[in-house]
Amino acid sequence: MASVVAAPASGPVAAHRGDRLFGVVLAAAALAVPLLLGGLLLALLAGAWPAVQRFGLTFFAGSTWDPVTHEFGALPFIYGTLVSSTLGLSMAVPLGLGVAIFLSELAPGWLRVPVGFLVELLAAVPSVVFGLWGIFILVPWVRSVLTPLVKGALGFLPLFDGPPLGIGMLAAGLILAIMVVPFIVAVGTSVMRAVPTTQREAALALGATRWETTRRAVLPYARSGIMGAVFLALARALGETMAVTMVIGNVPQIKASLLAPAYTIPAVIANEFTEATSDLYVAALIYTAVALFIVTVVVNAAARLLVGRAARDAVLGE
Repeated sequence: MASVVAAPASGPVAAHRGDRLFGVVLAAAALAVPLLLGGLLLALLAGAWPAVQRFGLTFFAGSTWDPVTHEFGALPFIYGTLVSSTLGLSMAVPLGLGVAIFLSELAPGWLRVPVGFLVELLAAVPSVVFGLWGIFILVPWVRSVLTPLVKGALGFLPLFDGPPLGIGMLAAGLILAIMVVPFIVAVGTSVMRAVPTTQREAALALGATRWETTRRAVLPYARSGIMGAVFLALARALGETMAVTMVIGNVPQIKASLLAPAYTIPAVIANEFTEATSDLYVAALIYTAVALFIVTVVVNAAARLLVGRAARDAVLGE
């Protein structure tokens, strides 16, 4: 009489089931991200719907913000957010890249670790601490030292017209530059140190100096990563709330002068949300959040395109 031997539960079949379960769990986690993003956008649109019905797309082009007469336009806040972030980034990128090049290419080992640690520590400082430092140190310095110097040299330009208030777009840009520098330094240093040593050795073997090696062998190879670092810093600057709120002046206006007070989208939401006394006022504030969401998505999409193009150019140039 023949006997039938049952196959063990463990073995290749069980391993295959485990792989499938693992794949399902990971796919669910990956799908959760776009679902969360879509849910966030729907919740914002639902809260902003009264303002969407009342103002439509003219909300983004209007420059009047008057809760008394229920007239709301987000253009001064969009302008303040974009200009302050761009100004901060224009100061942070040269400084951050310089520090990253020094740490990855030039600094001796005994100096690289402590300086890198201090730069990363700067990223851990809460934004409210930066705001307090800005009020008591940065703003008086901008008012009494920086503004007279700038007006004396470039006062004929509309960018530096107006009285020396201290608070304003220039102070906001300075504090944003200080806050985003650690992101550029940390990511920039990592991507430059990831460049293969053979790249540097080949350039040095051809007689290149340290600067020529960095410029011709290291920076082109790390270009896509550096651009990613810059746009990561830009996304950080666009969403910064507390520190900017404390130094920018919080006046919803569009002025060419960097010395004039301004307002940003995160600042107006933080300042006025608890004081909104009508449904339309609350909806208008949520509508500004939709504007910030759109600006952030557009900037990040542009970053992805630029990084992808830079990566393709780097591959084709090899």
